[in-house]
Amino acid sequence: MTPVPEVPATTSWRISLPHSVAAVPIARALIRTALAEIQPSADTDTAELLTAELVANAVEHTDGDDPIQLVVDLLEQRCQVEVHDGSPATPPTLTSELPPEPPDVWAEGGRGLLLIRTLSLSCGHRPTETGKAIWFTLPTADRPDGFRPAPR
Repeated sequence: MTPVPEVPATTSWRISLPHSVAAVPIARALIRTALAEIQPSADTDTAELLTAELVANAVEHTDGDDPIQLVVDLLEQRCQVEVHDGSPATPPTLTSELPPEPPDVWAEGGRGLLLIRTLSLSCGHRPTETGKAIWFTLPTADRPDGFRPAPR
């Protein structure tokens, strides 16, 4: 996936979340509140779903009690959401080739990163000083020519 060029955020939030399943509904409420601040907004339902997936993965796949960081940057024509955790391990399926076969319909997991790849404008991960950040972007504003970027 091609990274979107960096543009200074017009508004930014950084919130510490508990390293527990309680972080998921808190993150959903926070992203809904953040997106209510901008017009036109990103698709709130999609933003909540993808944020919940990232936070749930951070809770499930990292050890320890260190808080998870939720970072929301509202940019000129998009919203970028990042979830920071203390593990340097990167998710293998976020930016690699799509699997040749669809996920097992009976499996409990295995669809979250596929949802993020499919519904976001762009997504990826990067190392941080304390672990990693996994991010996605969604379009937030119409362009002057009336085109609204659609998720891939």
